[in-house]
Amino acid sequence: EVQLVESGGGLVQPGGSLRLSCAASGFAFSLHPMNWVRQAPGKGPEWVSRIEIGTNSTSYADFVKGRFTMFRDNTKNTLYLQMNSLKPEDTAVYYCAAPVLNSRGQGTTVTVSS
Repeated sequence: EVQLVESGGGLVQPGGSLRLSCAASGFAFSLHPMNWVRQAPGKGPEWVSRIEIGTNSTSYADFVKGRFTMFRDNTKNTLYLQMNSLKPEDTAVYYCAAPVLNSRGQGTTVTVSS
């Protein structure tokens, strides 16, 4: 059974940082590209970032480029999202997703507020 479990969300002040984690199990994690997706209150989901297999190259939505860094540790079957310079508009539930498997986790909530 494919499982994706996010953690690391919380309340942070504007300008602060958080690191999200996503523990993967039930599939060959290292062989799958992965996404981070977020959904803000009252809005639809939006893609945040993607990491490929092999080269581990990454791509980012313009609204997080330069502030967020996505990386993976295939030895731990874990995906990460380092979020710096957080803004109130980054407030959302963040999900990791395995697009090929059409699977995503339950999400972790990030709130950026003073």
